[in-house]
Amino acid sequence: MSSATLAPPPIAGKSRSMSPTWKRFRDAFRRHPTALIGGAILVAMVVIALAAPWVGTVDPLAVFPSKRLHPPSAESWLGTDMLGRDVYSRVVYGARVSLIVGLAVAALSTLLGLAIGLVTGYVRRLDAVVMRIMDGLMSIPSVLLAIALMALTKASIGNVIVAITLAEMPRVVRLVRSLVLSLREQPYVEAAIAAGTTLPRILVRHILPNIVAPLLVQGTYVCGSAMITEAILSFIGAGTPPNIPSWGNIMAEGRSLVQIAGYLIIFPGICLSLTVLAVNLLGDGMRDALDPRLARRM
Repeated sequence: MSSATLAPPPIAGKSRSMSPTWKRFRDAFRRHPTALIGGAILVAMVVIALAAPWVGTVDPLAVFPSKRLHPPSAESWLGTDMLGRDVYSRVVYGARVSLIVGLAVAALSTLLGLAIGLVTGYVRRLDAVVMRIMDGLMSIPSVLLAIALMALTKASIGNVIVAITLAEMPRVVRLVRSLVLSLREQPYVEAAIAAGTTLPRILVRHILPNIVAPLLVQGTYVCGSAMITEAILSFIGAGTPPNIPSWGNIMAEGRSLVQIAGYLIIFPGICLSLTVLAVNLLGDGMRDALDPRLARRM
């Protein structure tokens, strides 16, 4: 018996090549290291937000009048505010609010926009009515629409998420609708219609897989926009309540003291800018990885 006959069979999984999607992601991150940097910053922010009770030095709501407006030092790394509260702990806990709002708005806007866009893009009788409603919502700037919606309710994180979702959803609906309008004219969709395939099956089997990639990219931009909108709402007093630390209301409390305690605005502003920049860089990397036309150009 030859040695080739006695050779052990190959181990399952070792000869399996990398999937095309993951290969495109790997190549895109190699071509765009800034996307990898953005992902690393975003992961770090998420870890800090989750570990806030252990990373924070003191209770963010603890008041120490004798330590009010102390500059950054070894005891208070980012200084204290006008009530003596530790700014570092408040900024760490504020990451939770921004990330929760950003991720929740991105998820809700994507799911609602996907459902509405799929139906309106394929069912022509609903298209005119629904899109006129979306156009009416888009005619109002998202910040003003969110402010108007928050004026009708009380300040809370849940109401902020709902208000920003309603302001961001029309853009997702228009994206999905435009993709569906182009995809429903493709030969494979026409063949499925000729074969008697039901509408739900056409949407799920033939349309949905082809719009997931641009939808994920759009979701990252919605997440960054939602963080900025939440900070604006909190800054003007229409967002999260004052007893919940967020980057927006921390900056709002320090705007009257900017000349003597500029760190009250600088540090939460830097955290907000870094997080939004990280989300946008990650979205750019995902766009390059999932768009085959850009991949061929590179």
